[in-house]
Amino acid sequence: MTDQTPLEVTPLEVVRARIDAIDAELLRLIDERASMPAKVAAAKAAEAGGASAGFGLRPAREAQLIRRLMAGAAASPTLIARLWRELIGDSLAQQGAYRLVAWGGRDPARIAELARFRFGSTPPLTMVAKSDDALKAAKMEGTVAILPLDPGAAWFGRLLAEPTLKVFAVLPCLNAWGAPFALAVAGIEVEPSGGDQTLWVTDATAPAAAIEAALGDAGLAGDLLIEAGGLKLFSLAGYVQAHDPRLDQAPGRLKGVIGSAPLPFDL
Repeated sequence: MTDQTPLEVTPLEVVRARIDAIDAELLRLIDERASMPAKVAAAKAAEAGGASAGFGLRPAREAQLIRRLMAGAAASPTLIARLWRELIGDSLAQQGAYRLVAWGGRDPARIAELARFRFGSTPPLTMVAKSDDALKAAKMEGTVAILPLDPGAAWFGRLLAEPTLKVFAVLPCLNAWGAPFALAVAGIEVEPSGGDQTLWVTDATAPAAAIEAALGDAGLAGDLLIEAGGLKLFSLAGYVQAHDPRLDQAPGRLKGVIGSAPLPFDL
């Protein structure tokens, strides 16, 4: 018969006292973090010679931060993503104008939910009636447009004629929250995060499998995200720039890169 040493049980009041102490320390650190955006804005203004540094959204930096946190934590990826998205959203709102404008397509409730998952509860969210309204709003500094991947709407093709607007996020940002359902667009420059996908549009009429094979022959890995209005939207593996010569060999007459986004977190 094996001897079993009973586990030492910490009294409940001791556990609760420790939780209270942790909560107090968390609040102190959150307060300290909440004071940093003003310092960030001042530092940016100083570097810009007193001029406005523009919209502070940096999707690549955010992705790098959250990946690092997830890799070193025992807490669930969902908890980390939700918590830090809230902190980042509050920080951006303190640095300047920040708002969300979404076109809901066939499922406005899901789009609103994904917008809050990705950008937190701080920025105001406005739902609009048409995709054009969302894209028009995205041209305003501090505005993010969220639009669904809807087989009945080829709105993403409009971005080929809007070089200042870029897709910078695929929603949801965590694989556990579901398959790609929407894209986020803003007037920002996208940067590589170290784990990315590039959004590429073509009007090629060939089947998706044939286009994926042609991309493979050019040295690119592509997967169809959606087809609508005679256009196909593909996710290309990695950070592919618009002038990449490999894209010259890709099928289609009307075609091009419309942005890039960090890959969904999957830890």
